[in-house]
Amino acid sequence: MPSTVVHLAFAGLLAAALLGPYYDRDAVLVVLAATAFPDLDSFIAPFFVVGHRTVLHTYVIPIAVALALLYDTRFREESFVRERWGGYGVAVGWVSLVAWGVSGIGLDFVGAGVNPLWPLHDQFYTLDGKVELSDQRGVIQTFVDLSPDEGGAPAPDGLGSSQEVNMSTGIDPDPSDTGHK
Repeated sequence: MPSTVVHLAFAGLLAAALLGPYYDRDAVLVVLAATAFPDLDSFIAPFFVVGHRTVLHTYVIPIAVALALLYDTRFREESFVRERWGGYGVAVGWVSLVAWGVSGIGLDFVGAGVNPLWPLHDQFYTLDGKVELSDQRGVIQTFVDLSPDEGGAPAPDGLGSSQEVNMSTGIDPDPSDTGHK
């Protein structure tokens, strides 16, 4: 489970790589804020059954924001973002969305997992496996079972719903102790 510092460092790298001429202190701060946003659900965990890695670690919110930004910048006669911030705002908006999805949510898939489609589909998933390069068998990956149905390993199940999975955080180090389980 990567710390918030790791999320922010990776987002900073994404900002440096993707912002190009728009890279400045303000742009990086917006990207870092978007990346840290999902971890605010740590403060929800002590009070509700659904909490960390559920409420804000969902791709539903960034997809909705991306659709709104796409509509505003491509289909509206007068774009709010372009009129207010120009191309700078559009670039920072899209890079912030990429950092939010990849660094803010995506890094948490490794390890304990996230609930990526909550509230539409309440199931935690984790990215677990490896990729190897063999001189005899080529590229070998264990993330997805591509073997035929006969004798192949069964597809992995999810980790459980938000009612069954509780993540510890600095705010709520022992979520099973709060009576939410």
